[in-house]
Amino acid sequence: MTTVDPGDHHEPPEEHPKPTARRIVLGTQLRRLREAAEITRAEAAESIRGSESKISRIELAKVSVKERDVLDLLKCYGIDEQHREPFLEMARESNQPGWWNRYSDLMPDWFQDFVGLEESAARIQTFELQFVPGLLQVEEYARAVASRGRPELADEDVQRRVALRMQRQKLLNRPDAPRLWAVIDESVLHRPIGGTRVMRAQLDHLLEMTKRSTITLQVVPYRLSGYAAEGSFSMLRFAEPELPNLVYVEHLAGALHLDKPEEIEKYGRVFDRLTVDAETPEASRQLLQKVRACIG
Repeated sequence: MTTVDPGDHHEPPEEHPKPTARRIVLGTQLRRLREAAEITRAEAAESIRGSESKISRIELAKVSVKERDVLDLLKCYGIDEQHREPFLEMARESNQPGWWNRYSDLMPDWFQDFVGLEESAARIQTFELQFVPGLLQVEEYARAVASRGRPELADEDVQRRVALRMQRQKLLNRPDAPRLWAVIDESVLHRPIGGTRVMRAQLDHLLEMTKRSTITLQVVPYRLSGYAAEGSFSMLRFAEPELPNLVYVEHLAGALHLDKPEEIEKYGRVFDRLTVDAETPEASRQLLQKVRACIG
């Protein structure tokens, strides 16, 4: 999956309002307040001069919500003035454009949601069958992938897609960086994306990144390749109970966001099997070093 470098030095933390995550948390909390107050969606809709379906969309985080509407809903649910500010602050944050907004013309809505949630994940688990995971790609490798193997012909859109990927990687440098657990097929190490020079830099980067305590990398050897999983996928897990764990699977026409408990459990079992089939992190690192030595 092509959509998912710096060294150990941590850059100064950036302020990210995480609007996608805030919208989900706010919607969930508003639903809980409404249900606790025993107020129907129709009654809540009257308080904001809207429809029952609008309340449903707000609670399911399908739409952004105005601060004024949140205030009216809180009044309707009997929340006194001194306890309203956290909800209003969440509403303000949820309406802030994320850093990825400037790339919105390159991204379909489903991928914007994924990037927004990726920013808030406590743990990212990813399996890649064909490429180095996007969060671990060096710039030239990412350019070769984004340009379909013709980096010399990369146009402005390709350059911006690469810039988007590099921007996404900054989450790994935050003081509160998520735990990244990546499993890759052994073929990824031998596929000469971008040529020998680029692969040399990419392997060096992977070796450097595996020194971090927040990153685990395992390689599934050829002899066990293709048994546990048919294709690439990523799983996002969150510390906030309001945020559902999510499985992200790309396909040619788009992507699937799976969040049903049975779907999460199934992919969780698959990932567990992959980690058992794969070489240990230390053996995987030794394999990386061996492949790197072979290309000079």
